[in-house]
Amino acid sequence: MAPSLFDNVIKWVRAGYPEGVPASDYPPLLALLTPVLSETEITDIVLTLALEHGADTPASPERIRDAIHAVTETAPSEDETRQVAARLAAAGWPLTDHVIVAE
Repeated sequence: MAPSLFDNVIKWVRAGYPEGVPASDYPPLLALLTPVLSETEITDIVLTLALEHGADTPASPERIRDAIHAVTETAPSEDETRQVAARLAAAGWPLTDHVIVAE
């Protein structure tokens, strides 16, 4: 992933969720990320965010990948996705039909 895209995604999520991403918002957040980022890129982002918000024992990349698979097996509702997209768009997330526009 280009450093600028990684940095931008982290920046948008930090701004949209200054207290950390609640568990209920991970499914729509992952749904927004999966069309444009690889599994490895998403794992790196989730790991970075988990470390920032005081995860007592940071999960390994393997555990994060397993969690991503578990979360993405069931698609979030359109309302959930819109809610998360709106929160991130307010933080500057460039969305077109809920997809990140690479800058």
